[in-house]
Amino acid sequence: MVVTGLVLACAAALLHVYIWVMESLTWTSARTRATFGTTREQAEATKELAFNQGFYNLFLAIAVALGTLMYAAGRTEAGATLVFTGAGSMVAAGVVLLTSSPSKARAALVQLVPPLLGVLALGVGLVL
Repeated sequence: MVVTGLVLACAAALLHVYIWVMESLTWTSARTRATFGTTREQAEATKELAFNQGFYNLFLAIAVALGTLMYAAGRTEAGATLVFTGAGSMVAAGVVLLTSSPSKARAALVQLVPPLLGVLALGVGLVL
């Protein structure tokens, strides 16, 4: 179960790296605007906010990746703590999106389900 949890958390981390790319690097492009449902004007007006928000996603992904590497290197407590922190924060952010913008439920679930499953599997694996 531990390996399953780490794989799911790393999949969520990769998704959050992709979100970082969209929010911080390609926010005003036609493709990213279509993904987020924003107009050119909205994207231009919010690009500084999106740039900053994208880095939050990147930092969560880095925490999960670093935690996974530390776990694999035998630093199980520190590694698991980082994975729980990074992936747990991804889940929390997804819940915030779901509750604050119900119209974005699909995006929220995409953001929160993989890390939630990862956290649950890692937790079960560590207990058993």
